[in-house]
Amino acid sequence: MAKYEVKQTAVSQVLADVRSDKIAIPELQRPFVWKTPQVRDLIDSLYHGYPVGYLITWQSVGAKLKGGEVAAHQQILIDGQQRVTALRAAIAGQPVVGRNYQRKRIAISFNPVTEEFATRTPAIDRSNQWIHDIAEFFSGTRQLTFLRQYFEKNPGVDEDTVEVAIGKLAAIEHAQVGVISLADDLDVETVAEIFVRINAKGVPLSSADFVMSKIATYGEEGRNLRKLIDYFCHLAVAGHAFDDISANDQEFAATDHLKKISWLKGQSDELFQPEYTDIIRVAGLVGFSRGKAGAIVSELSGLDPETRKVDESRIPGAYARLSETLNEMVRQTHVERFVMMIKSAGFIDASMIGSKNALNFAYALYLRTRQNEAMTEGERSRLVKRWFVMSLLTGRAVGSFESIWETDLRRIEEHGAPQYLSMLEQSELGEGFWTGALPQLLMTPSRRSPAFQTYLAARVHSGGRGFLSKSIAVAHMIEGHGDIHHIVPKNHLIRNGFPKAGDYNQVANFALTETPINIGIKDHPPSEYMQWVDEQVQTGCLRLGEINDAEDLAENLSENAIPSFIREVTAENYEDFLRERRRLMADMIRQYYEAL
Repeated sequence: MAKYEVKQTAVSQVLADVRSDKIAIPELQRPFVWKTPQVRDLIDSLYHGYPVGYLITWQSVGAKLKGGEVAAHQQILIDGQQRVTALRAAIAGQPVVGRNYQRKRIAISFNPVTEEFATRTPAIDRSNQWIHDIAEFFSGTRQLTFLRQYFEKNPGVDEDTVEVAIGKLAAIEHAQVGVISLADDLDVETVAEIFVRINAKGVPLSSADFVMSKIATYGEEGRNLRKLIDYFCHLAVAGHAFDDISANDQEFAATDHLKKISWLKGQSDELFQPEYTDIIRVAGLVGFSRGKAGAIVSELSGLDPETRKVDESRIPGAYARLSETLNEMVRQTHVERFVMMIKSAGFIDASMIGSKNALNFAYALYLRTRQNEAMTEGERSRLVKRWFVMSLLTGRAVGSFESIWETDLRRIEEHGAPQYLSMLEQSELGEGFWTGALPQLLMTPSRRSPAFQTYLAARVHSGGRGFLSKSIAVAHMIEGHGDIHHIVPKNHLIRNGFPKAGDYNQVANFALTETPINIGIKDHPPSEYMQWVDEQVQTGCLRLGEINDAEDLAENLSENAIPSFIREVTAENYEDFLRERRRLMADMIRQYYEAL
């Protein structure tokens, strides 16, 4: 059975199908990213008969059309959105949504004497030789009438040249565009694979793209749910855009959705700034107990999971469930309480969270456990924090995590979240993990490794100070981008047999410290600079940092998981130092986890 059909369609027919909603363009309400010269070049290519690439559409079951009708054969435009939007702007004169969500016109001008297209400018407006806006030409003026008026304004031009150029301009509406229509019974994964193989650019189309496209086909309700996702993600990063959205999107502003995310205009927290892919994943987990984002398409299409047949009566309920889930997800109290949970676990900066998927599942878990009225907020907080850290340490949110998520949700339903977490801890965080696997995970030069970032979170959680710092906390250094210092200096190691970055940049050789301390140490090994620190403890004369008390120094070294033989460390026993420090760091992470 054919997976897709290829046909040639006139530009005018494509635009007519978009106007009548036979082809849905999900991106119409999102900022138009093409620059004006790209629109001009597209029109120029059509004028000269050059290929402009294929449009790819996919059937949408149960889509709402204008007036509330349900379409049996509406197509979602999944590739070619910018091109079709450009055609609507240049030929049909339709406004596009700008960067600040304001609606604006893109006017393309044409000179039939030179056959040149250009962006409309004041200089062009002053010239009779230019057609100032080709959309006005395509608006219905008869070609003969237009030519007569043009020759009256431009006596002396070569009329034959102009007539030929105007004929070619008019023919743009009849230019053929290739449309690939994907079969309506294809699953999301197959559609994504076809997209990548057909698309010459090889740009992957994620399952979340399909979900967003599908959501937007459900009439005004679907468009506004999609906007809710888009705007929430945008405002989480740029709250100042709220006024632009409010002023320029009247349809959305008239709904309750805008009020639900209005709190974002005043927040500046960078820890939780989800993209629409993240929102889709969390919505799938919370609303549909599905780990794969593409499974939401099946739900919104009315696919019965038992019979595997489409039952359109299921569609309204699926959209209602999605709407309810999104409302819970964007609620200020829920977002802020969740963020505080993660921060209280020591993850105070977005740079510390290398896995957004771990964060996504933790938020979904938080929202789902809110439905358990018997669970206290303290129990919920402990559960979410431990699950989040467990996911980071065990790599539970990488690889085929969607299948793992669905299994986890089933087990949570069967055993309850606290009991199931306890079962996971027994199987995955046993003695072998803490004493064997975790030290191995710390044998890496990557500062972004989950094990090292969890170590830093443990330092923050305990209120620990920087290496050799008397009072500056690690939390302050992370927020202020303090120095990551080589405990055994890089140049010392390079000069003494460790020339590779993978050797001297082991995370077990890293410590957060103040810039003056880092500069003071320079290239001296611990066997030298620790003598200076010991001397200042004895004499009170500060040379490296401000610690001048032996007990305080011992506590600082312990806080930073520094081996007891630090005063003898040079390049000669560097590997012994790394081995012992990895063990101490792993012990610290374990104590931290058990205290959550």
